[in-house]
Amino acid sequence: MAKAAKKPKGLRRGGTLMMLAVLLIGSAAVRLGLEAGPAIAREVASLKEPGRDEPAHKGEPRGESMPSSAELQTMLAAFQEREQALAAREAEIQDRMKALEIADQAINKKLVALEQAEEKLRATLALADGATESDVTRLTTVYEQMKPKEAAALFEEMDPAFAAGFLARMQPEAAAGIMAGLSPEAAYTISVVLAGRNGAVPKE
Repeated sequence: MAKAAKKPKGLRRGGTLMMLAVLLIGSAAVRLGLEAGPAIAREVASLKEPGRDEPAHKGEPRGESMPSSAELQTMLAAFQEREQALAAREAEIQDRMKALEIADQAINKKLVALEQAEEKLRATLALADGATESDVTRLTTVYEQMKPKEAAALFEEMDPAFAAGFLARMQPEAAAGIMAGLSPEAAYTISVVLAGRNGAVPKE
């Protein structure tokens, strides 16, 4: 009787364990359904979208599509057009450089010509100065050799500054004889000019 009374207790314990197992399995199934549901929905939606390729197998990512022949032709034409533009720009730069080089050569030639002309002008001025100095010296000698009265008559008609220049070059005796033959007004004016020249000479 005691053994018969223990059997219902063992059956109740086994039924309880079975019930717990069923509940755990059901709970796991519910969680799996909740987590996998959105993923499955996304996969179904992707399959329904038109123009989409089939998903890659074995977890490999889907590669990008290759450009078409028309696209390649367009790209090639754009590259060729760019290359032609660069070549034209390079040719234009080379032409400008050649023009600048030619202009530089012309400027150098003009500078050389100007330097040569300047040297010739200096030589001409030097000759003119030398000739003028020679003429003045020769004319001064002529006035010195003239008779004082005749030379005084000429100096009387000269500009005072011009006459003073000749007298300053003469020997003192010849200049004194000419000054003695001048009128008092002319002699005074020439003396003032000579004094002014001598006063302008710097003194040590």
